[in-house]
Amino acid sequence: MRLRDLKGFGPKSEEILANVNVNSVEDFMAVDPFDLYKELKEKVKGTGLNSIYAIIGAREGLHWQEVSRTRKSEILMRLDDMGIAPK
Repeated sequence: MRLRDLKGFGPKSEEILANVNVNSVEDFMAVDPFDLYKELKEKVKGTGLNSIYAIIGAREGLHWQEVSRTRKSEILMRLDDMGIAPK
């Protein structure tokens, strides 16, 4: 299985994740989704809130919009605790 085979991911996702040395599903599953999002925000221009929803969705086999709709508050609180919540 490749990264592009995960729910909500495609070739562009593989390119973006390669920027932070995530090159396989094993790499992706081994990293905390919030730490991965933080690293992407620091290194990849245009990384927005939908990215954390997509990361969590891909890990759990859910569409990013479902993650956004059902867990937005929880995710925003965690990002706030990390000091990286959107303003």
